[in-house]
Amino acid sequence: MAETGFTDQGDGHWLLSGELGFDTVPGLLASADRSIRGAGAVEVDLKAVTRVDSAGLALLIEWTRASARAGRTICFTNVPAQLLSIAQVSGLDDILPLAH
Repeated sequence: MAETGFTDQGDGHWLLSGELGFDTVPGLLASADRSIRGAGAVEVDLKAVTRVDSAGLALLIEWTRASARAGRTICFTNVPAQLLSIAQVSGLDDILPLAH
């Protein structure tokens, strides 16, 4: 399994890397929430995500909801095809702030 990480790239930009699955999402949810709390606009780059399942999609939904509740904006860039497919099948591609 590839190591999963959430790395500050500066100026509200973050890099998400590794696998987004049922084993990794709980840790990411906790660490990223602490990291981006209080930030203004946040951009999460997904170019280094190697594998994703429905738990990864749930993570993006939760970050989107939490950002909205806090009055922040969030955008996901470089969305992997696998994640985009799951979002489309689930009917969530129009709801999530995905930059294709």
